Amino acid sequence: MTSWQGRRFEVTVGSVAHGGHCVARHEGRVVFVRHALPGERVIASVTEDRGGSFCRADAVTVLDASPDRVEPSCPVAVPGGCGGCDWQHATWAAQRALKASVVAEQLSRLAGLSMPVEVEELPGGPLRWRTRVRMTVDESGRPGFLAHRSHRVVPVDDCPISAPGTVDEVVTRTWQPGSSLTIAVDATARTHVSTSDVSDEVAVERAARREWRVSGFWQAHPDAADVYAEVVERWAGLSHGETAWDLYAGVGLFAAVLAEQVGPSGSVMAVESYRPAAVEAAENMADLPQVRVFAGRVEAVLRAGAGPDPSVVVLDPPRRGAGRQVVDAIADRGASRVVYVACDPAALARDVATFGGHGYSLARLRAFDAFPMTHHVECVALLER
Repeated sequence: MTSWQGRRFEVTVGSVAHGGHCVARHEGRVVFVRHALPGERVIASVTEDRGGSFCRADAVTVLDASPDRVEPSCPVAVPGGCGGCDWQHATWAAQRALKASVVAEQLSRLAGLSMPVEVEELPGGPLRWRTRVRMTVDESGRPGFLAHRSHRVVPVDDCPISAPGTVDEVVTRTWQPGSSLTIAVDATARTHVSTSDVSDEVAVERAARREWRVSGFWQAHPDAADVYAEVVERWAGLSHGETAWDLYAGVGLFAAVLAEQVGPSGSVMAVESYRPAAVEAAENMADLPQVRVFAGRVEAVLRAGAGPDPSVVVLDPPRRGAGRQVVDAIADRGASRVVYVACDPAALARDVATFGGHGYSLARLRAFDAFPMTHHVECVALLER
C-alpha cells in the first residue's frame, strides 16, 4: 500500500474516539482526525500513516463547521502546533459531552456496560487551571511543548490553560537546550522549577482538611484533590475499627481520609511503589498511627500477603490501570467495596470487566473535567460485591 503521508482529501467526520480525535473514513480506511468535531465536513491532511487499516490526520480546512466550534484560545492549538490541547476548538460544554461519550463507549465496548455518563465541571473555568506543567527546551534555549506524537518542540510565550506562576515564570529566560522543565505553583503561591521529574524543593499543598508536603506527583487542577477525596470519603463509608487499603497511595491523600473513618482502632494499609513518595506519605501522616505505609510495587506487596483483609479498597493506579494481578488479589482478600480513581477510561473499563468476573458490579460512576481543553478525564467508580 502506498503511504498516504501528506495526502489531503475531504471527509465527513463521525463520532469522537478515545485520544482527542474523531473518526472518519476514506477509501475503506479509518482516519483519526484531530482538530475536528463530529458532523463536520473538513479537508484532512494525513500526518501519520504506518500502513494497515487506519491513518492519522489533521483537519486543516473546515468546510461545514459544527455549532460547537469556537476559535481556540491559544495561537499554537492548531494543526502542526502544540500537542497538549485537543479540544480548544470546542465550547467547554461540548468538550465535556465529548468526554462523556468516550467514557460511555469504553465501558460499553470493554466492560459490556451501558450507563449514562455526565462529565462534571470543576471550579474555576476551562483556562488558567493547570498548576503543574512539564516543558521541553528547544535548540535555542526556549521552553515549549511537544507537537502531537512528535519530539518537535513548539516554543511558547504563554499557555492559556496554565496557572499564573508556571509557564509565565520560565518563558522569559533561556534554558539549557534539550533539557526538560517541571514547573509547579503550590497552595502557598510559591513557584517550584526543576530540571527533573522531582523537584529539589518541597511543595506545600492543601486538601482533605490537611496540609501535604510533596516533591513529586500531585493533581494538576487545584480543586481536584479535594473533590476526589470527598467522593472517596462518601463512597468508602467505613466505620471505626474497620480495615482499608489505599493502593498507589502517592503521598497519602486517600489514606488519610480512610484513617479518619476507621479511627485509632482501625487500620489502613497504604502502598506506593515510588519510594520518595512513600517516605513523604509516612511523614505526612505521622499523626495517624493507624496508617502503615509500604514502599513497593502493589502486586508484590499484595502477593506477600501484607496487611489484614480489607472491608474497602481505594486504588488510584497509573494510566495503564491496575491490571489482573491486582484485581485478583483484591478479590481474593474479600473486599466488599472498591473505590477506583481512574485517569484513563479504557484502563478503567478493562479493570471493571475483570472485577466483574469476581462478582463486583459497577454501582456508581462520577466523571470530572479535571483537564479542560484536553481529551483527559478523571473518573471515580464504586464497585460493590
